[in-house]
Amino acid sequence: MDLNGFDRPGRPAAGDTRSVKVMIAGGFGTGKTTMVRSVSDIKPLTTEETLTQASADVDHLIGVADKTETTVSLDFGKISLNESLVLYLFGTPGQERFWFLWNGLFKGALGAVVLVDTRRLASSFRAIEEMERQNVPFVIALNVFPDSKEHPVEEIRDALDISPHTPIVACDARDRTSSRDVLVALIRHLKERSAVALESR
Repeated sequence: MDLNGFDRPGRPAAGDTRSVKVMIAGGFGTGKTTMVRSVSDIKPLTTEETLTQASADVDHLIGVADKTETTVSLDFGKISLNESLVLYLFGTPGQERFWFLWNGLFKGALGAVVLVDTRRLASSFRAIEEMERQNVPFVIALNVFPDSKEHPVEEIRDALDISPHTPIVACDARDRTSSRDVLVALIRHLKERSAVALESR
């Protein structure tokens, strides 16, 4: 698939490399840090700290009892989808006590991936609300955990209360190819939105 020209018609000029800021968002423990680590071409910058007993009541470990670390600021990675398109990935912290950082992180973002754990759909409601509030185009990535149950896509869409135009894809955040496919789906979504916007002018 041609990933060029998603934000303007035509192919980029020779040597023209586009840089795009992409957010990796979602609830606590949905796999944001894992996705950035798995797909980044460079050693990612992470700001994880060890979870302590003192934070157990704050971080709500239901469904993620094995989680031992948490992002306290951001995760950062970089991937070149082709020779002309580079994505800079910014993973958001998932816990409510760090949400105040989101406004700064979202500045300049062209699009976002919202990771969802189907065992805990409510954990990603806040991230979806933030995308809609800041008018950031996004795709939903259903991170498939070993004990996740399969649900029809439309059932997930209804439960998350998202637009029929918002893509939903399944992924394994641990797998580089799977995570890359999610980013490709996002770029395709941005390109389609751009084409619609141009046609409506």
